[in-house]
Amino acid sequence: MTLRLSSEDEAVLAQLAEAQGVSKQEATVRAIRESAQRRLHEHAVARSSQRVRERYADVLDRLGR
Repeated sequence: MTLRLSSEDEAVLAQLAEAQGVSKQEATVRAIRESAQRRLHEHAVARSSQRVRERYADVLDRLGR
């Protein structure tokens, strides 16, 4: 796989790799995994919140009065 980055993104990646003490390849993989975990968690929380709001809609409505 080839990853094409702007010079600015290349510089940021190099700084990230240096700060983590890893190669740019490893820094890229870590960033992808961290982003995926964060987004998947946000999605799971949003789904759970929606289910709870639907389940307790009447209670929430009464509390809002």
